[in-house]
Amino acid sequence: MTLSLSGFSRMTSLLSRWLRFRSIDPSWSELNLPETANIVLVLDNNALSDRLALHLLCRKGAIGSVDASLATSGHMPRHVMLHQLKRSFLRSPQNRPSPHFEAFLENIEHHQDDVPVMVVPVAFFWGRRPGREARGLWGLMTADHWPLSGRLRRLTTLLFNGHHIDVRFGTPYDVKALLNAPAPSASHARRRVVRLLRHQFQQLRQQVLGPDLSHRRTLVRSLLMTPSVRQAISAQAEESGAELPHVEKQAQRYAREIASHTSPQTLWLLYQLLGRLWNRLYDGVKVHGLSRVRELAGTHELIYVPCHRSHIDYLLLSYVMYHHGLTTPQVAAGRNLNMPVIGSILRKGGAFFVRRSFKGNALYGAVFNEYLHQLIRRGYPVEYFIEGGRSRTGRTLPPRLGMLAMTLDSFLRKDSSRPMAFVPIYIGYEKVLESGAYQRELTTGHKKKESPFDVLKVFKRLREPYGQVHVNIGAPLRLDDWLNQHFPDPVRTDHHWRKQAVAALGEDLATRINAAATLNGINLVALALLGTSHMAIEEDLLARQLTLLNALQAHAPATQEMRCAEGTPSEWINHAIDLGMIARCDQTLGPVIVVAEGRAPLLTWYRNNVLHLFARPALLAFAFRHRRQLTLGEIDDLVGTMWPALDNEFFLEETDDREESQTLLQAMTALGLLKATDRGWERGATDDNEQLHWLGAMILPTLERGFLLVSLLLRSPSGTYTAQALEQQSQALAERLTLLQGLNAPEYFDKRLFSGLLDTLIEGEWIHMADDDTIVVSQALDDALRQRRRLFDAPLRRRLHHLLAQPEAQESD
Repeated sequence: MTLSLSGFSRMTSLLSRWLRFRSIDPSWSELNLPETANIVLVLDNNALSDRLALHLLCRKGAIGSVDASLATSGHMPRHVMLHQLKRSFLRSPQNRPSPHFEAFLENIEHHQDDVPVMVVPVAFFWGRRPGREARGLWGLMTADHWPLSGRLRRLTTLLFNGHHIDVRFGTPYDVKALLNAPAPSASHARRRVVRLLRHQFQQLRQQVLGPDLSHRRTLVRSLLMTPSVRQAISAQAEESGAELPHVEKQAQRYAREIASHTSPQTLWLLYQLLGRLWNRLYDGVKVHGLSRVRELAGTHELIYVPCHRSHIDYLLLSYVMYHHGLTTPQVAAGRNLNMPVIGSILRKGGAFFVRRSFKGNALYGAVFNEYLHQLIRRGYPVEYFIEGGRSRTGRTLPPRLGMLAMTLDSFLRKDSSRPMAFVPIYIGYEKVLESGAYQRELTTGHKKKESPFDVLKVFKRLREPYGQVHVNIGAPLRLDDWLNQHFPDPVRTDHHWRKQAVAALGEDLATRINAAATLNGINLVALALLGTSHMAIEEDLLARQLTLLNALQAHAPATQEMRCAEGTPSEWINHAIDLGMIARCDQTLGPVIVVAEGRAPLLTWYRNNVLHLFARPALLAFAFRHRRQLTLGEIDDLVGTMWPALDNEFFLEETDDREESQTLLQAMTALGLLKATDRGWERGATDDNEQLHWLGAMILPTLERGFLLVSLLLRSPSGTYTAQALEQQSQALAERLTLLQGLNAPEYFDKRLFSGLLDTLIEGEWIHMADDDTIVVSQALDDALRQRRRLFDAPLRRRLHHLLAQPEAQESD
């Protein structure tokens, strides 16, 4: 549509009250354009709606002093179109090269001067980002998508989504420098500029809309034609003796079982419903670090790897991305969630389903592997939980490496030009929906099967308070850089390198997730209260301990990514009471805070969410448990060998242990817990000594587990136990110990924790495995236990001695 300059201005004025710009990213000032340059704005095509939006954007002053009118300044236009739309009655609109842009480049070549010409790609997205709660179904139907729209649809888009325009600027380029760069010919240099800008617009659209994913039926059909799946089908037919068409149908059923069927309408409906659900359940969802995702979106294949605390996790993360104008990921969900009704909704919301194990089913593994590769190759963001399942203990679980291995294999196939980046995400709840179920599962050892009727139970809880949710984006892991650093090309000649790389990748990602932990009032109350002897404390002392814990992270943060809690101790205490976690008992001498009835196991879950942040200072505090004064060397002798066990159990970032100890000791001195002396450090006054004792008590369960396992191992001759037998016996003794101590803490005797301790002992060369799979113990381990057993209280040592002396403690496989 061609309009005169006066007609164009009148139409812009007419629409100025209707069109609204919801977001401009990045801002004009962030582009850092030279003040002396000629600025030329570039649109992807000559769509009238985009030209009107650009004209209005300039009139509102959102693009500096640039005027986007149709007039020119000398030989330089204010804006140009990269393409022109070719329309016909029989075909949808098509992009064609713009002769005006070609003329613009030729004009620059003929007017050579010293003034740079900066071209700035600008893209408008109508209705993609749902910044308001109510837009209506028509607004969704006319929102931007990958195929080009006709005039009628563009007009409808302008009417329904004129209040919801998002503006995205691409990277500015000095077009003169590009044209003057070495090239075979002038026409070749001009084509290079066009390709560069076209790629910019594709990146902007992919960042906002996601890639143009084929229809599910087309994707399923293409999966069955790939060489890897064809080979698996042939192998299955040959092995089973079945006819080839029968095996092909089986592969097709697997593909349909796996594949998502993303529907924009369903995404919009879920956004509306979940927005209302969050408002009813939570006091707010706070998102930190989203700029990291924006920097990578459009240029990298994104793999989101959040921690897994609740079924809410994947719904929440998709909601956050949709709300902030980013492509919602394709989410790997367990096949147990593919239930009637619920499974269909999740599938249309972007979920693809995966079985817990591929063992013994090579055909299913080949189909799933290829499906994941197709998602990655096409540039769709993918989300999965490296822990495998939800954490019933509250701590980050050891990574399950299957999905990571398939992702690495896809990356190494190199049929995608986009680099890959993993995005670790920590999700912290003040109260989790499944908390009661977790405690039952840990106690009984049985996991309840999911049912569609579980959704109805959520509605019963809508009146309960659940506090806030924090979503913290950790430091992204760029896979190219990571591989070059840890596994350069010469190392990759070893056939074991891939297995080692996957294990190291899982460890690194778990560490980055933990590094992004966010403290909240419930975490701090749980840490402080569970560190007391009887889970009861005066309210003023609790407030002091909460202040200390938060200040300790402010003085010496465990990681650069973690976030301290917001608010005051009195607010945290009152909030924990409102959530039913603790109770206040009013006494004549002042109120006492106690754990609410039956809530002690639940508080351990919230403590474990962030316990890793305090593991190292707690270990140092524990060293002063029975020693008033210590030098740095003495501290290192007492607890130095325990650092690797902490790093393994809590997925802590690698540091120089001695330097880390000095930093923490200085922070504890600044907070009054310790005093610096000529000999080193000593405990503070009585009140400070009590706070130091509570801090050290946080790490006691971890040290007790290690003390129990090593004591059991050394109780019998070397070569008595296999790893499995030792883990089982340690678990049984730990469970018995919790009963004798009057504790209800199922996570204390989690078998995976004992397995991790054994791995640490093997890595530290304290033990090694014999040819018959029994454990051979070094003398150094016996010496270390004798030296450090005095760290533990005498009653605990006596109780362990009694447990180990019982006949069942001597049994092994």
